[in-house]
Amino acid sequence: MTRPRLQAEHVRLGYDERIVVDGLDFDVADESVTVIIGPNGCGKSTLLRGMGRLLRPRGGSVLLDGKRIDKLPTRDVARTVGVLPQTPSAPAGLTVGDLVARGRQPHQHWYRQWSAGDEEAVAYALSVTGMSSFAERPVDELSGGQRQRAWISMTLAQQTSLLLLDEPITYLDLAHQVDVLDLVYRLHTERGTTVVMVLHDLNLAARYADTLVAMHDGRIVSQGKPGEVLTEELLSDVFGLDAKVVSDPVAGTPLVLPISAHLRDEV
Repeated sequence: MTRPRLQAEHVRLGYDERIVVDGLDFDVADESVTVIIGPNGCGKSTLLRGMGRLLRPRGGSVLLDGKRIDKLPTRDVARTVGVLPQTPSAPAGLTVGDLVARGRQPHQHWYRQWSAGDEEAVAYALSVTGMSSFAERPVDELSGGQRQRAWISMTLAQQTSLLLLDEPITYLDLAHQVDVLDLVYRLHTERGTTVVMVLHDLNLAARYADTLVAMHDGRIVSQGKPGEVLTEELLSDVFGLDAKVVSDPVAGTPLVLPISAHLRDEV
């Protein structure tokens, strides 16, 4: 059996003295879309940071193509794994075009500077996120949603075969949420890009995930197809949510319908 390109083995992750994820095993299915869900503070973002080499494990290891990711050259990792953290920041005054161009840095060397290929990659990334007209605007003058799309553009310009996205639709209105997730899914289907996302919206997670991973208290408590994972029992146990799960009339995926307190007696 072929080893997955990206996997965690008994990984232990935390901040200062606080351990958030302890002894977790996680294999990312190649050329698929994996979405991690769970309540706030359960370790979703911590796991993604560890998988993307933004957080060094306290124990265990994260492996990329069978090698410890923390031992690989930074440039080699950046050519393979694109990471969009939850709260990225840019230097004051940096334009959108310059930000997106930074996504090409891992592909450049002292003997090969900016090329037509770099220009094409940046133009494509700006176009598909609807940010071409903002290329000359400073990032810090954008709205939250525009800024998020600029960062997504930079990650896409990196042209990696693995994408790790932590809440990529934060600050976006519903139409742009769907646009971004459609784009990510298209990269998966057309280019075979392996995608791992953290999402809070359970219904969008179910619609776009090939594999859904539910976390609670730093552990993976359920993993599989959305219909196998998103059950009323799991919603109660993991999220403390009283809900009905029905079939989405559009996608056929699970649709979570929360039961509000004032409606409980009527259900």
